[in-house]
Parts: sequence; C-alpha cells; structure tokens
Amino acid sequence: MLLLRKLICLFAIFVSPSVFAEDDAEVVDKQWEEMAFQFPAAPKQEDLQRFYVGAVTENLFFVDLSSLSVGGDGVVRYTLVILSPEGARNVSFEGMRCDTKERIVYASGRPDGTWSKSRRAQWSRVQEVYGNRHHAALFLEYFCPGGLMVRDADSARESLRRGGASSIY
Repeated sequence: MLLLRKLICLFAIFVSPSVFAEDDAEVVDKQWEEMAFQFPAAPKQEDLQRFYVGAVTENLFFVDLSSLSVGGDGVVRYTLVILSPEGARNVSFEGMRCDTKERIVYASGRPDGTWSKSRRAQWSRVQEVYGNRHHAALFLEYFCPGGLMVRDADSARESLRRGGASSIY
C-alpha cells in the first residue's frame, strides 16, 4: 500500500507540470489581444525583396519591405507577393505570430492597388508543406528563427536582404 501511494505521488509530480503548462498556455493566449493596424499601400516593384523558398517550386516569392512591421502584440505583418512562371500575381497582407507558430491572411490585393479583406481571417498553424512552404520559410528562416521573433522591422528587412536571420546575428 505504501508503495502504491509513493507511485501515485511520483505520477502526480511528473504529470502536473505538463497539465499546468497547458493551462498557462491557454491563459496566455486568452490574454493576448491583437493591436489595431492599418493596411499598407500597394506594393511597389522597387520595395519587393525576393526570398528563397526551395527548389520544389517555380513560383517567385517576395516581401514588400516597406510594409514590414513588428507589433507590440508579437505579430510580424507584411505584404507577400507571389509570381507564377505564367505571370499570375498573388498579393496578400499577412501576419505571423512566432510564439504560437501561426499565420493569418488579413486581405488580398486587387489589381487596382486596394485591399479586399479576408472573409474568414483566422489564425492557422504554419506548416512545412512540401510544395507550398513559403510561410514555413518566412517563419523558420526570416521572421522567427529558432521560434523567436526578430527584434524589429529593420531586423526583418535585413534578414530578407541577407537571405536569412542567422546571417545577421
């Protein structure tokens, strides 16, 4: 009986921290509040910085350096431009949270330079997807190296210019 009590106590010691950690994460997330922001101007060609995604895709990926911001709410916001080999152009204004490994698409760019708000703007996990890994590349190599957010917008710009955050530290 004494052995059983000791095992129960040991079990409680090892299980409790992980349970509390999950509760703490939920509390932190419930307390998080996204700050107000404005949509940036339409991207200009001279402000686009190409970034490497991988050899799997033929698309070209760019971030509008003038749109980059790092908010006090822990969100890196940026305009993403994707060009296909056929000439199709996709423009979106997005956000990325390094602490939760999530991303959001706030709006899509229209050809006239205005924004169309996303109907279902919601946070989703950044995933390492074989043929479509641009969000993972931005997370891992440019905005959130090691899971830590870049210090400020200038650091994010420098990371993109140099081909990755590890090259600026």
